[in-house]
Amino acid sequence: MNILILSASTGGGHLKASKALESYILENELDAKVKVVDTLEYINPFINKIVTKGYIVLAKYLNSLYKNIYSLTDKSGVLTCLVTKLIYLFSKKLIPLIEAFAPDVIITTHPFPTEMISILKGNRSIKVPSICIMTDYAPHKTWIKPNVDEYCVACEDMVEGMIDRGVPPEKVHPYGIPVYDGFFHQDEDDKKILLDELGLSENKMTVLVMAGSFGVYNIEKIYKNINNIPIDFQIVILTGNNKRLYNKIKEQIKFSKKQTKLIKFTNEVHRYMNLADVLITKPGGLTVSEALAANLPLITFDAIPGQEEANAKFLLDHGMSISIGRGDNCTEAIEALIKDKNKLREIKENCMTFDKSNSTNELLELIRRLMKENEAECNSEIA
Repeated sequence: MNILILSASTGGGHLKASKALESYILENELDAKVKVVDTLEYINPFINKIVTKGYIVLAKYLNSLYKNIYSLTDKSGVLTCLVTKLIYLFSKKLIPLIEAFAPDVIITTHPFPTEMISILKGNRSIKVPSICIMTDYAPHKTWIKPNVDEYCVACEDMVEGMIDRGVPPEKVHPYGIPVYDGFFHQDEDDKKILLDELGLSENKMTVLVMAGSFGVYNIEKIYKNINNIPIDFQIVILTGNNKRLYNKIKEQIKFSKKQTKLIKFTNEVHRYMNLADVLITKPGGLTVSEALAANLPLITFDAIPGQEEANAKFLLDHGMSISIGRGDNCTEAIEALIKDKNKLREIKENCMTFDKSNSTNELLELIRRLMKENEAECNSEIA
């Protein structure tokens, strides 16, 4: 079994979903070979740098423009046509990779490689079954291409929207976004070990703040706000690779009223979610999926117009979060939630109801089915 997973690094979630699926397949298929490729980086590192930085600039500084682009590209329009022409040129560069690896199934976790594979299948350059894994909680037309065999979507709410955009219902599978198994397992012993390592108390509420890769201002404001809450709780802040934010919060901690632990980049996010009672985060698709897997109530802030707004709306509609807008004046909202044990319990139970713990297994079964169907089709053509 050779599985090629094509992703992109515009936002960290696409690659994280790819790696989570890769890990599961390798653990459960002894003969499996899995190759995860950052598609634009493979095709042209310079183009990848431009696209990735352009995405950050649009999402971070040009919110209104980004929202308009997101809306326009959910329809047939000039922007979509221009991007498609470029992607058509890029798609040919994937042929040597595909021929060398000889995949039985190709999986895509980003719209760009999804369209590239659709083009290659459409012009008969390749004939490999394909699965598109959508990594947000609302459908969007940039993901939907004519030669995709199957779609894996984040939730049942997306099915109708996919059908409205022309996808046959039998091709849409609401399995959920793949995350590492560790997020689904609440380990009380490990929770105690990590609290002890951090010098934190088992008897206090723990608020986890995840910064992601965007900005400093919001996290600074949120930290100042929660420091003003007259309740005794402890704080863990994950700053990732954001050195400027790490240094800013490090200075603030000197004057903090709350015990705070500051963590740089970590591959053990599941452990920190396991010890937390509530998470404050931007609503990126993968972070949301990981928190829901950990049954962790969410407080979302500063959603990027478009997909993150849709993610935040999904959480609110299903009672799995509260929103604090940009996070500027959030003291009262956060205080009200962490004081209300019944509300926190209700949100946690709603998270538990959204059970996607079988997601990666269902995806593996789908891969096996497509392989069998493709093999039978090839045999019938030979006969």
